[in-house]
Amino acid sequence: MADSRNSSPGYAIRVAPQASNTPRIPVIAFGMSLGLFLAITFVLCVGFDLIFPGMAMYQTWLKLLPGFTWLSVPSFLLGLVEAFAYGWYVALIFGPLFNYFAARRFR
Repeated sequence: MADSRNSSPGYAIRVAPQASNTPRIPVIAFGMSLGLFLAITFVLCVGFDLIFPGMAMYQTWLKLLPGFTWLSVPSFLLGLVEAFAYGWYVALIFGPLFNYFAARRFR
């Protein structure tokens, strides 16, 4: 009578390490999300300023975005890049800080 057990060598059951319950922010996804959010917000605000010039807030953009002037194509592109960069700045500072303190809290 033949033995019905699997005698093939090299097969092992591997158990994946248990996932941590510590909340974490993926910094790259956070940076892309914030960068695009601020870039889209910038485009919408510039559009609003063009449609409603009496309620324009471009004076705020002049203070927040170095080199931005109202309104030329190079200045608009510079503002768009700077808005995206501000999102990444927040993500690169806030994300690791949150992950660090969350890991300490849930240890």
